Amino acid sequence: MKVSLCIIFWMDLCLLYCQGYRILGIFPYYGKSHFVMFETLMKGLAKNGHQVDIISPFPLKKPYVNYNDLIVIESQVNTVNNVSYDVARKIFTVHAVSTISGNHVCEYLAHPEIQKLIHNPPKNPPYDVVLIEILGAHCLAIFGHLFNVPVIGISSCTLYPWHNHIIGNPENLAILPNNLLNFNNPMNFWQRTYNFLHTVFNKIYFDHLTKYQDEQIRKYVGPNLPSVRQLEKNISMILVNSYFTLNGIRPLTQAHIEVGGLHIQDDGSELSPELQKCLDENKDGFVYFTFGSMIKIESFPRKILDIFYKSFERISPVNILMKIPNPKELPPGLPKNVHTLPWIPQLKVLQHPNAKAFITHGGLMGTQEAISCGVPMIGVPIFGDQFSNVANYVKKNIAIKLDYENLSQDDMDAALNEILNNSTYRKAARKVAQKFIDRPLKAIDTANYWIEYIVKYGWDALRSPAMDLNWWENDLLDVYTFLLLIIVILIYITIRLIQIFLSTILSNSNINVSPMKKMS
Repeated sequence: MKVSLCIIFWMDLCLLYCQGYRILGIFPYYGKSHFVMFETLMKGLAKNGHQVDIISPFPLKKPYVNYNDLIVIESQVNTVNNVSYDVARKIFTVHAVSTISGNHVCEYLAHPEIQKLIHNPPKNPPYDVVLIEILGAHCLAIFGHLFNVPVIGISSCTLYPWHNHIIGNPENLAILPNNLLNFNNPMNFWQRTYNFLHTVFNKIYFDHLTKYQDEQIRKYVGPNLPSVRQLEKNISMILVNSYFTLNGIRPLTQAHIEVGGLHIQDDGSELSPELQKCLDENKDGFVYFTFGSMIKIESFPRKILDIFYKSFERISPVNILMKIPNPKELPPGLPKNVHTLPWIPQLKVLQHPNAKAFITHGGLMGTQEAISCGVPMIGVPIFGDQFSNVANYVKKNIAIKLDYENLSQDDMDAALNEILNNSTYRKAARKVAQKFIDRPLKAIDTANYWIEYIVKYGWDALRSPAMDLNWWENDLLDVYTFLLLIIVILIYITIRLIQIFLSTILSNSNINVSPMKKMS
């Protein structure tokens, strides 16, 4: 019996590894919140029997089966809990994404270890697919060309204006405000006009700035290689951190795979005994407060921090649990009902039954976790897609938005009282949570399925026919122009015929009148 079980075990193990693929994940950008999603995805692929090799600035602290930190990038900038208030307000522009998250990241092609990988890729076994972040550094798609394997993009947020064309994704600007704008549907005429002009400008500007990546590819990889625009067209699909129940109904091509909330998984972290006791004893509930993995709340202007302090003190005995890496840098006067910790297992805290609300900057990762737990929010967006995220949550009645530039004591007090005492927000949050979680497959299983699908059936298995059309053909502008021309010609011919007809009648009338004049 033991021998049979042993044979079955080894057969299953062999079958698992025989079906596994070798996957290269390239994520050199130093955005920790972005990597949360990528790490979870790669761990999920490793768990399914695939061998994953990772290039990133964030190596694992504990070994994980089938997960290999192939190259660890030493980031020149520390953004983890180190971005000040003033920098955060300017951190996200098209120029910043194109350069800091784009062209600067492409400089890592010169990294000695990456150069070794470029010129001497593994052959036993070779890579089956390459995964890259879709943000600004699309030069990384060159690895798919070098290894002759499909390239799959991963976006830790909804797609930015310069991303949809990569997979031929429909872009209806009449109903879909781009995620850099604080608009909701339905948009009025001026909002639709601004949405169109803003989107077109940002796409052109992004393409202009990132054209420099062609030079970087030639410099660090080799001559006579595809341009970055050509490489974009060879991306097989994009796994996007969105889901229709949260982000709305919109037309999508099959190459746009929604895996919103993929990172929301039990990672085995536990609340410390002290924190567990503190949360359990908060019978009046607590509010969780963090601005993510980058922004230093300590660096906010004293005026804003004083507003926070006074409002927090006024809602006592409700407690505030605040993630603060350096609490000593906070100004004095912190209320007694505020508890600070340098690190907090966020999902565990939001899952606690005493969690009443979440004060957030509107980052997609954290807000998705709060939504999955049915916790209403107070959003204070600062940069990037945070404005559109919070606007979306306000529309769903699961959040209250505050303007950090014009924040007043009355606004903060009113928001806290409303979110804590109006049960409408909690009920709406629980309903949205149910819809967000209810799906045919878990997000990680959806991602794994479609990655395997691309490897099995080829890089173009989900390619949209729109990719083979010019933009004016895709938008039917040539057809509209042709039909308009036909209408103009028909109108012209009709007018000319009427003129000829009238001229003939008048001519005949004059002929008939002339003999009558002679007789008289």
